[in-house]
Amino acid sequence: MTARLIDGKAVAAALRAELAARVAALPYRPGLAVVLVGEDPASAVYVRNKDRAAAAAGFVAHTIRLPAATSEAALLAEIARLNADPQIDGILVQLPLPPQIAPAHVIAAIDPAKDVDGFHPLNVGALASGRPGLVPCTPLGVMRLLAAAGVAPRGARAVVLGRSAIVGRPMAALLLAADATVTVAHSRSRDLAGECRRAEILVAAVGRAGLVRGDWIAPGATVIDVGINRGADGRLAGDVAFAEAREVAGAITPVPGGVGPMTIACLLENTLTAAAGRRQAGR
Repeated sequence: MTARLIDGKAVAAALRAELAARVAALPYRPGLAVVLVGEDPASAVYVRNKDRAAAAAGFVAHTIRLPAATSEAALLAEIARLNADPQIDGILVQLPLPPQIAPAHVIAAIDPAKDVDGFHPLNVGALASGRPGLVPCTPLGVMRLLAAAGVAPRGARAVVLGRSAIVGRPMAALLLAADATVTVAHSRSRDLAGECRRAEILVAAVGRAGLVRGDWIAPGATVIDVGINRGADGRLAGDVAFAEAREVAGAITPVPGGVGPMTIACLLENTLTAAAGRRQAGR
């Protein structure tokens, strides 16, 4: 068996085109503010990609670049300004932040209605309790990929490998909301390989290149590889040993070209959702 590829680039392009059409029909242009503190090279590239995607889809992109020495108080003041700006519908503060700034303080300071990363405690709580709210972009992108691949979570055994607040936990909540039977496996699980073998849907999000071997995967399972790991040779690799897994799985995402493109597309989707929600609320 050779697994079919789930093409994240194609799915993301279709979503961006759909969003562009929806934005073109609006009497306003949604505004997205991205705050970058310092000069982390990977973050800088990611922010440029966000700017391009936003502009191409008809959004107004505002990038605020602050020096690495910026104090927490100064960053919180900038967030307060963006919270109050009626032209800004979505706010994203690029992580990681310099050591003098506590990410939890920054996330909590963002207006939950503009929190397009979906990290604010109120949005986290809404997701956990099954209420409407803004959802973290990468897990949302995974759900879009599953739908595009025709993979229905309802009733399926799903395993999420990794329990981070950014991907693993919200991923489990979304799959649970879609009626999957969900297990979260992590570094303290006694039998990671065995847990993964039980999955009909396996989402790997641990940040360890090649951790998931081919014999960890049930024949015919859908494998979503969230990991993006850069090797010493500069090449990107996922958390799944792709060549091995492809011989066992029924469907699989590549790295790169799988989940990655969906994160930015879903950021734009969240921004449009936030813009509509704010206007309905008269904000």
